Amino acid sequence: MGQGHLNASNNEETITLKFVETSDVHGCYFPYDFIQNKQMRGSLARVSSYVKEEREVYGDNLILMDNGDILQGQPVAYYYNYMDTASVHVCAAMLNYMRYDVGNMGNHDVETGHAVYDRWVGQCDFPILGANIVDVKTGKPYLKPYEVLERNGVKVVVLGMITPAVPSWLPEQLWAGLRFEDMEACAAKWVKEIREKEQPDILIGLFHSGMDGKKLDNVVENGSKGVAANVPGFDVVFMGHDHTRWNERVANASGDSVPVIDPANTAKVVSEVTVTVKKQNGKIVSKQVDGKLVNMDDYAVDKDFMHTFQKQYEATQAFVSRKIGRMERTISSKDAFFGPSAFIDLIHQLQLDITGADISFCAPLSAYAEIKEGDIRMSDMFNLYKFENMLYTMVLTGKEVKDFLEMSYDLWVNQMTSPDEHLLLLNEKDNGFGRFRNPSFNFDSAAGIIYTVDVTKPYGKRITIERMADGKPFEMDKQYRVAVNSYRGNGGGDLLTKGAGIPKAELAKRIVFSTDKDLRYYLMKRIEEVKVLNPAPLNQWKFIPEEWTVPAAKRDYELLFGNKDNE
Repeated sequence: MGQGHLNASNNEETITLKFVETSDVHGCYFPYDFIQNKQMRGSLARVSSYVKEEREVYGDNLILMDNGDILQGQPVAYYYNYMDTASVHVCAAMLNYMRYDVGNMGNHDVETGHAVYDRWVGQCDFPILGANIVDVKTGKPYLKPYEVLERNGVKVVVLGMITPAVPSWLPEQLWAGLRFEDMEACAAKWVKEIREKEQPDILIGLFHSGMDGKKLDNVVENGSKGVAANVPGFDVVFMGHDHTRWNERVANASGDSVPVIDPANTAKVVSEVTVTVKKQNGKIVSKQVDGKLVNMDDYAVDKDFMHTFQKQYEATQAFVSRKIGRMERTISSKDAFFGPSAFIDLIHQLQLDITGADISFCAPLSAYAEIKEGDIRMSDMFNLYKFENMLYTMVLTGKEVKDFLEMSYDLWVNQMTSPDEHLLLLNEKDNGFGRFRNPSFNFDSAAGIIYTVDVTKPYGKRITIERMADGKPFEMDKQYRVAVNSYRGNGGGDLLTKGAGIPKAELAKRIVFSTDKDLRYYLMKRIEEVKVLNPAPLNQWKFIPEEWTVPAAKRDYELLFGNKDNE
């Protein structure tokens, strides 16, 4: 079945191959959300059922691929990244169990650090690709650039690449000894070599990168469409990274079109591409490529998968349910958009305590995070802090602090010209960031200084810093020690570069301290020391004029989150 059939009269053979892609799984291995403590859609456990069903039809003609960002997200990934480093990584064990043929590296996989991803790559029974991840010492790819797969006399080559914007987000210690090449230039070089050396029947792009070609720090973050359009030879491009479902065709330079497909994130959907090859006398005469996105809601959880990984499930459950302290009141990130909030100010306070810095910058990483009154468990730490960022202390002048905040609030608040307008900068409809025009993880507020944000004023004239929180004067030309996460400290969100005006190349020189573990670890340790938290807003800043902003905040809160009293 599915192995192809031969028509004896004209020596014509038809072979059907099925390519299946998961991408941006983000630790959703089990159908269970260990952060929210509830069942979850998607997950590798459902993908496993789907793959087993498809293999009954296609056998080895099913080629299973993962496209990166699989080692970060749910606590199960964190546990096997950093807590239990002696066992085989649960992610490698699962991908081996599901008989993946090829994997690819994502930026959040790099974020786990060399020790984690080098171990994981070594434990996978199939290659993890990365043609544009170059070993600085040798000048050659750090990982295998492409994989050759033979199926039924059809030669398939899969070329893997990652978004080259990794250095914009991650501290160099996580990718020490590596550099990331532009995708188009890299693809052109490897396609030429693959054609000469391998002469494939089918060429597949497996790119941890989305569609749009916008630049970030002078590199193209999402270069998949550019490669499909400008580097002829690909039969299909599998995308990831942008958490957006795509299934369309891109016109390319040789007058043809290339299907590009992207299953978004958390294994709720997979990309399925069927390639039907017709051969006559051993030569390919035609190829048909059909892509679709398949919803995993229609598939039951694979019981054998769950049984096989029961021990890892239990270990994760024990890890997240460990009690680390007590919270005297419920805190929610929803409040963070409208003024000082207990949620964000708790992180500010912890950042200041951990670093001893003068000022802290921090943003809500998610709009809907909440930690309820009562026992704080390890699972709550993933709600309090979503990403594995390090914590930096950087040196900034007073003026740079002000300019940083000017840009942050410009991404965040509307310039009000009348009291009936929105306080926040909103879109008519959801564009991937909820209704916010810009992603909320760049809405940094500050602690350690007393300031106002005048929403009637234009960019550059909104922020007035009155004094330090301890009563000392705030001076524009004085140098301050500022606590920031590593995403921000490396230039993420452009607040330090475009906002504060610090050249990208100078950022590393401004870092006077970096934690060696992620911020969540230190937050956890700090809570264990303090034992009981009674977080309250620090009330060190406010939106003005309050006769406009207070009613506008109430209206916008109801628009975004519903009535506060009914929550």
